[in-house]
Amino acid sequence: MILTIYRWMVNHGWASNDLMFGAIIFRSAMAILFSFLTVLLCGGRVIRWLIRQKVGDSPEFYNKTLNELTKHKGNTPTMGGVMIVGAILINTLLFGDIMNFYVRMAMLCLVYLAGLGAVDDWLKLTQGRRTPGSREGLYAWEKMLFQVGLGVLLAFFIYYHGGSGRLVEVQAHKLNWPFFRDLTLVPWLFAVVTVVVITGTSNAVNLTDGMDGLAAGCMVVVSLSFMMLSYATGKEDVAKQLHFNWISHTGELAVVCGAIAGASLGFLWYNCNPAQVFMGDTGSLALGGVIGYVAIVIRQEPMLLLVGGIFVLEAVSVMMQVSYFRMTGGKRIFLCSPIHHHFHLKGWSEQQVVVRFWLISALCAAFGLATVKLR
Repeated sequence: MILTIYRWMVNHGWASNDLMFGAIIFRSAMAILFSFLTVLLCGGRVIRWLIRQKVGDSPEFYNKTLNELTKHKGNTPTMGGVMIVGAILINTLLFGDIMNFYVRMAMLCLVYLAGLGAVDDWLKLTQGRRTPGSREGLYAWEKMLFQVGLGVLLAFFIYYHGGSGRLVEVQAHKLNWPFFRDLTLVPWLFAVVTVVVITGTSNAVNLTDGMDGLAAGCMVVVSLSFMMLSYATGKEDVAKQLHFNWISHTGELAVVCGAIAGASLGFLWYNCNPAQVFMGDTGSLALGGVIGYVAIVIRQEPMLLLVGGIFVLEAVSVMMQVSYFRMTGGKRIFLCSPIHHHFHLKGWSEQQVVVRFWLISALCAAFGLATVKLR
């Protein structure tokens, strides 16, 4: 909105075309600041509303010791993701280019997955609690079906857009992976990659959201990293210097990532230990999905594996645990999965697990960004 007003003023001679208001970096920084302030100022009201709706969460695990360690969290309001999603929407519309195709698709992804998560949260926290024998949220296959459907939809529009209204932009279809830089994806393969990345990332962030401040803190690191990567990908000279795939008009996604970082920081104000609110599936599915979408658009899927190392670790630990349990008839690799619970049961306090995972996330981001020069 601000960009639209600024352009109108420039066209009418009321402002200079070289002012900072049009710069992506400036608007991204403003998105960080104002998203943080939006959550900070609205958080108290949202939490009180959630309490009135009686959507408090009472975490239960298949581990008696872990249930004892987390029993003090009973009835903490969840679905706090609504404040994160709201702040991202408001500030992306305020500071981003709302006419940009990639920004509109990012908002579609955000709202879609937030709605899916909200339905799941609401069913788990209301219907499942109040009606004996009723189902506890959406079934896994139902969530997966909706996530795959979104991935296919986004893949179609991204593939046949390419930027600036052009039907095909070659760089947008090429992998930016080591040893596969010249491989151009055909539509069906592009759809497969999109579905895997968006579905995998949204579920990985959802698995990470199991301790006060863990998912939100890691998301700050990842979103700031992808803010820089989006900006670089959208600038032709920078992209060529770094050997990135230059994809026009993707720089605006830096504003989206900035809004994610700011909203996550604001949420940490209320979600740090002891948490006043949990983000629930409403926030975790949406945050993970949008970051996965950004990685697809700017062709930085491998960077997502490096920068989002904690999310990958959490998801892999669950897959390893489940697979080993089934193969061995009941044996386990970890005391409990996802892996943050394993360390909690090993004697680390919750604060120690969270802060140490934040540190690992920062190191993963630093290493991931450092590999840019290895191309």
